[in-house]
Amino acid sequence: MDIKTITSGLSVAAQITAADMRAIKDAGFRSVICNRPDGEGADQPTFDELSRAARDLGLEAAYLPIVSGKVADEDAEAFDAALTALPGPTLAYCRTGTRSATLWSLSQARTRDLSDILAATKAAGYDMAGVVRRIANGGKTPTDTGDASFEVVIVGAGAGGIAAAASLKARKPDLEIAIIDPADIHYYQPGWTMVGGGIFEPSDTARTMGSLIPRGVHWIKSAVAAFEPDNNAVILDGCRVVKYQRLIVCPGIKLDWHKIDGLVDTLGQNGVTSNYRYDLAPYTWQLVQGMKEGRAIFTQPPMPIKCAGAPQKAMYLSGDAWARRGVLKDIDIQFNNAGGVLFGVKDYVPALMEYVGKYDATLNFFHNLVAVDGPARKAWFDVARPDAPVERVEMEFDMMHVCPPQTAPDFIRVSPLADAAGWVDVDQATLRHKSYDNIWSLGDVMNAPNAKTAAAARIQAPIVAENIVADIRGGSPVAQYNGYGSCPLTVERGKIVLAEFGYGGTMLPSFPKAFIDGTKPSRAAWFLKEKMLPPIYWKAMLKGHEWMAKPEKVTVK
Repeated sequence: MDIKTITSGLSVAAQITAADMRAIKDAGFRSVICNRPDGEGADQPTFDELSRAARDLGLEAAYLPIVSGKVADEDAEAFDAALTALPGPTLAYCRTGTRSATLWSLSQARTRDLSDILAATKAAGYDMAGVVRRIANGGKTPTDTGDASFEVVIVGAGAGGIAAAASLKARKPDLEIAIIDPADIHYYQPGWTMVGGGIFEPSDTARTMGSLIPRGVHWIKSAVAAFEPDNNAVILDGCRVVKYQRLIVCPGIKLDWHKIDGLVDTLGQNGVTSNYRYDLAPYTWQLVQGMKEGRAIFTQPPMPIKCAGAPQKAMYLSGDAWARRGVLKDIDIQFNNAGGVLFGVKDYVPALMEYVGKYDATLNFFHNLVAVDGPARKAWFDVARPDAPVERVEMEFDMMHVCPPQTAPDFIRVSPLADAAGWVDVDQATLRHKSYDNIWSLGDVMNAPNAKTAAAARIQAPIVAENIVADIRGGSPVAQYNGYGSCPLTVERGKIVLAEFGYGGTMLPSFPKAFIDGTKPSRAAWFLKEKMLPPIYWKAMLKGHEWMAKPEKVTVK
């Protein structure tokens, strides 16, 4: 007997026998629901046999038989009523457990998020793809799908999504494209570090979404609930269905603030801030300006995260501001990194270490933030050094800049598009999905082993566009991605270490060494970051002008 937990109140199992009832009782269950009709299999015990065995042990039993493949809306309602009436926890069973898991999924559709339902059933080993539209429709069978259909559908109108749409339109102006995104505002997120350093204004980093969607591209202002890749369909909140011939998936990354105990309650107050949020980056600068003494902690969670250099950029710009005001000597800077290195590409580390020394910052590796008490100005870190037991340490702070843990969005992690870790599973060269030939992905959400930066998306967008157009014309992929990413490390106001690299940490500089040597702090790189990159983002990348982003062609051997 293999019992699989769905929730604390419900588990499911394949066919059980009367002999299993003692183990079910000993496992703590107080009731059993049978979802398999009598006589479905030659070796199947009847419900009467099982219910007698259950009653003899003080268990309650209910009979709710469902013909395989025919779970009706009213069956889900009856299942929910039975769960409510029976003492829990409850074990439901059928031939394999699938009908029981399906009944639970449909019964919970009005009270739980779709992603939570799919995550719970997926963790138990059950695929609810066949009923995802019904779950999205509140557990009811849709009477009118009202399908819209496009040649290309793009999920996500961030940097990657808009750039991909613009690159496609530049290559094939007559292409019918729809972008799905519920947001009203589009943010230039690389600018938030500069807001936190007092260099940019917050308004410099925001535009209305409607002003950026490329001309001729349809904007579906909705959230995605699920995917049906076998049916070439995207399911929106409210169970509307959008069909596609080709799909691009680029919804970005989820910032998991709730994963750190107490963090959400104290963000934006008690000295706790983050440049990873538009509304909090100004608070970072407010804290830096007001701090004259005390301890400032800067945190970095386990990888992957977007813009892996951002946590230390906040540290450098803060240290520089304190040095300029003459208070640095009275401030204890602590950089607490869950990883074991300052930066993943060793060529850039020597220059960064010079600034660690300049600001007298203490590097604490293998320190992962797990809890915060804002009013008490205390934080707790799990220290997980190699070959040593995990140790929890407490640190007091006057200011703390937090980089939150990050994962793929929930609706991606539970979808058929995801790999075992929850990221969209692509070929790292062509960015085409490994299982579905008409799906591509780019940006932070896909699993290619590159840095998750806007600069990476700028290079990926025309590669995806080139390969989709080739596919439309019946050809094979013609462009390949070398893993390029860029991280302009703002080590002081006016100087940047411009890290540019590809797969395996290979250095991929864009400029001659005489102009910008990326391994050394440079005023030219600062000029690029402050003056050139924002207009390149708004007026080139998002408009389909691929300056210094021409796709690398596939090499034929």
